[in-house]
Amino acid sequence: MVLVRRGDPSMARSRARVRVYSCCALMLLCLVAVIVCVSVFARHARRAECPPGSFHSAAVAADSKTCSEIGRDTLQSGGSAVDGAIAALLCTSLMNPQSMGIGGGSIFTVMNSSGHVKIITSRESAPAKTAPDLLQSCPKTFQLMAGSQWIAVPGEIRGYKKAHDLYGKLPWATLFQPAIKLAREGFPIPQILGRYIPYIDTNETQALREVFSDVNGNLLKTGDLVKFEKLADTLETIANRGADAFYTGRIAEDLIHDVQEAGGTLTLQDLALYEATESDAWAVPLGEYQMYIPPPPAGGVILSLVLNILKGYQMNSPVLTNEQKTLFYHRYIEAFKFANGLKKLIRDPKVRPEQMAKKFTEDSFADHIRSLIRDDGTHDPQYYNITPHLDSVGTTHVSVLAADGSAVSVTSTINHLFGSKVFSPRTGVILNNELSDFCGKFDRIISGERPPSSMTPAVLKSPSKTLVIGSTGGGMITTGVASALINHLWFGKSLKDAIATPVAFVDSENAVKFEPAFDNDVIEALKALGQNHVTAKRFFNVVNAVERESGCICAVSDARKLGEPAGY
Repeated sequence: MVLVRRGDPSMARSRARVRVYSCCALMLLCLVAVIVCVSVFARHARRAECPPGSFHSAAVAADSKTCSEIGRDTLQSGGSAVDGAIAALLCTSLMNPQSMGIGGGSIFTVMNSSGHVKIITSRESAPAKTAPDLLQSCPKTFQLMAGSQWIAVPGEIRGYKKAHDLYGKLPWATLFQPAIKLAREGFPIPQILGRYIPYIDTNETQALREVFSDVNGNLLKTGDLVKFEKLADTLETIANRGADAFYTGRIAEDLIHDVQEAGGTLTLQDLALYEATESDAWAVPLGEYQMYIPPPPAGGVILSLVLNILKGYQMNSPVLTNEQKTLFYHRYIEAFKFANGLKKLIRDPKVRPEQMAKKFTEDSFADHIRSLIRDDGTHDPQYYNITPHLDSVGTTHVSVLAADGSAVSVTSTINHLFGSKVFSPRTGVILNNELSDFCGKFDRIISGERPPSSMTPAVLKSPSKTLVIGSTGGGMITTGVASALINHLWFGKSLKDAIATPVAFVDSENAVKFEPAFDNDVIEALKALGQNHVTAKRFFNVVNAVERESGCICAVSDARKLGEPAGY
């Protein structure tokens, strides 16, 4: 036993060290408390500074309020950005079935929380037995092309599966539940769907007509209750058994039976062999941003070319005189004319290597095209190397920004309004008419080839900002995205005002169509410069976007389709 004498110096030193350690620990705890308080205060201060209507953690912008809210709820339940996008798309297939559905295809641009961006393409592909002379029956002028001969292999569900495998957090089946509930219980027909239901009132679309008719055979109208009970059964099976349930087994057999009964060439083998693809995004510098776009057969190349041509003019004043606006839109229209002339070179990489299209994203190529543009007039049509082709309409877009900084920009389509208008009664699926996108662009269709597309789901990233954006409207997609980006990033408009700005659309024959409310003085001045103005009956450009800046999230669902975003 060791005895310690009173007044032992070693004991005093030990007690002093204990007091010092205790003081240090107390000071450390105080410091941590101060840091936490400052962090909380700063976070609340940032929230207080955010403009009304903005969000602080995450947001979804879809074509309808209901679908934006379903996407938001999925995020709040612990879902990833991809989970929220899939849930919102499944909802949209019910709310706007004229635009998209599981009988179509999609393109995802996905940015993970560390900023790496991937593309998942489930664009429809040509069936093996596609008629070799199909393109000879393409119409000379635009029309909604109904008929089973235009049906391509649906890729939508395969795209969801690949995206979920790579980025999903919630169970696969969970993402389907809100849409299954809506489809089975029914909902009032939204105004936009109600506007387009009369487009199916033809003798050739009897099966589809019955879906949107009451017990007396009258077409449903806005506000009437609609149910998709057979589609609910199909979605439930896919939810419980996985994506393969759509491509093999009973659903596949029923789908092919209905398509072939309608005269289509789709086979069980076409479905079984379909695969979605994963690739790196193409990155294009745009000021302080890197703009990430999907490669061919998507339309990102065309968007980047137009923006690269125009950024060389360095027109970024927030206020333009009429003369400056005329000059800008003249150059804008000319840029789109040259872009239209290159569309026939944007093809599925399995048919045409990507290297040719890749050069269209380079500044040197944009510089060359810019040198061909006259500020005092236009050129003859052949100067732009344009081959008239058919424009398309339709599609939907969903933009998602999650709390961890990950993002999804996804565009989905069945092509024209209600696609091919071929409805599968056994599965509740509306089939696409995607093969019509080959019309006027190529001489023949190769088995398995994915048609060219204007779809341009984009993610823009700077050191301090993230912008997730995309558009619907077939050939008007590039116009919608380009107009919104130019007005927001260069002309200083708010995201909402930039999206709402009336557009000038250059069609497949290089005629210019101006959206209602476009400045009439500018229209007259452009006509004086030689621009060919024609009147459009309807515009389909609808841009949905989400942007994070300085801790605040702004989300915009385009008012043109009466959508509303949702976030938290």
